[in-house]
Amino acid sequence: MWARTLRIMQNKRLFGIVLGVGLLLLIPLIAMQFANEVNWGPLDFVVAGALLLITALLCERAIRKVSKIENRVVICLGILLVFFLVWVELAVGIFGTSFAGQ
Repeated sequence: MWARTLRIMQNKRLFGIVLGVGLLLLIPLIAMQFANEVNWGPLDFVVAGALLLITALLCERAIRKVSKIENRVVICLGILLVFFLVWVELAVGIFGTSFAGQ
């Protein structure tokens, strides 16, 4: 367990990604303390964290593996577009699928 944590901390980019996801998840957690409109449950935080982490790791992989900058940008924009569409669907059910948040 500790060896794995140490290995993650040695990779500064990965540590920054995980830290960034954690900080982003603090936004709704803090908002829940002040507004009744924000009402997230534990599963909401798990799903949001997983989506953010997967998106960030996929972009990181594209940045490391793809050599041409133009291709990196296109791949990362595609990943971000898919992330946004999934997020919107889970939040408001814009496409009307069965896993929408309604």
